[in-house]
Amino acid sequence: MDTIFALATAQGKAGVAIIRVSGPEAFSACRALCGFAPIPRKPSVRKLMSPDGGLLDEALVLAFGEGHSFTGERVVEFQLHGSVAIIRAALAALGNINGLRLAEPGEFTKRALENNRLDLAQIEGLADLIEAESEAQRRQALRVFEGKLGEKAEAWRVDLIRAAALIEATIDFADEEIPQDVMPEVSELLSKVEGSLCDEAKGAIIAERIREGFEIAIIGAPNAGKSTLLNMLAGREAAITSEYAGTTRDVIEVKMDLSGLPVTMLDTAGIRDTDDPVEGIGIDRAIDRAKRADLRVFLKTEDSLPLAPEPDDIVLRAKSDVNIGEDPGISGKTGDGVSDLVERISEILGARAAGVKTAIRERHRVAIEQGIQGIETAKASLENGLEYSDLAAEDLRRVVRSLDSIVGRVDVEHLLDEIFSSFCLGK
Repeated sequence: MDTIFALATAQGKAGVAIIRVSGPEAFSACRALCGFAPIPRKPSVRKLMSPDGGLLDEALVLAFGEGHSFTGERVVEFQLHGSVAIIRAALAALGNINGLRLAEPGEFTKRALENNRLDLAQIEGLADLIEAESEAQRRQALRVFEGKLGEKAEAWRVDLIRAAALIEATIDFADEEIPQDVMPEVSELLSKVEGSLCDEAKGAIIAERIREGFEIAIIGAPNAGKSTLLNMLAGREAAITSEYAGTTRDVIEVKMDLSGLPVTMLDTAGIRDTDDPVEGIGIDRAIDRAKRADLRVFLKTEDSLPLAPEPDDIVLRAKSDVNIGEDPGISGKTGDGVSDLVERISEILGARAAGVKTAIRERHRVAIEQGIQGIETAKASLENGLEYSDLAAEDLRRVVRSLDSIVGRVDVEHLLDEIFSSFCLGK
């Protein structure tokens, strides 16, 4: 296998830059640059020399032996001063060493998969961890990166293989006495796995929202103060405001962090009857996005609401600074009620996020739902009698293959290029 190298830290000037080398010639590359064979796990400060004998930099050199590195291969890391010129010169020096080449995007992580250092779900967790912007995203990604989903997938696999083996015993020894009736144990195993899969399938929908961000639509009539409220929540002038009704024509999105949860606030066009075709398009978009949002905040100016609120939706009296009333109100202009709104939104979304499990991606959910359907089919076959045992056993084998795809045991080649293309060169 080739020995690869790349900058593992961000491009540009920094205090420290790390260049990573991985592969069978990693230690030889270190010897070529530093004049010594590195000792694994014993860092040392060395002078890095160019091919013509010139000094490149002084660097902290770390080495990891085969089986003890991120990739599972021999790895050397050079911690350099973060000058753009130093980084460029060091990369050029490594490129002049025979047997070394620049890594492709995600190639270090791909080698970790190939060397069984990580499973596919862990790699997806790592990608999400790198992209995490909120505390909820960090915690969720870290659970998967630590291998929690892989552990569950292995437990499901063990129970399903046990159930399939018991069923196949009734086929192989159909003409002989089996010591005991295996069906109660089979039923118990299938119910156990199915219940766990159902919990994961429900939690996967919330996990996807944590990855992408919950959408909250602010809804109301024209000039109800929606854009002013959005600007107050965002802490900046994200939307144009004026005293004229119908200023907002399209959906305006602002991403923010509410109590550690990723949220996208949607400022929508004021909903009313109109003859203006452009405003009408904005109203149609507002209604569509509002219906698809995870939560809606209604700013009420009249007795009726433009849409029927759903459970958990929040209804507030608009412009509480000028519209006096007993109902809970809010004013984006003065800030009245804004902290209460943020607290209420955090409570609602926090309660939903509490149901998240370890399956975090759409493909995880699809594989899990296929597993649930397969178990249901197998149970139906068993209910029809022992003569259908061979069909039930095949159903369970298909379930195992579906769940194995979550961690990359089978049928994932078409996913690899897409997954690794999201990584940077040094990862």
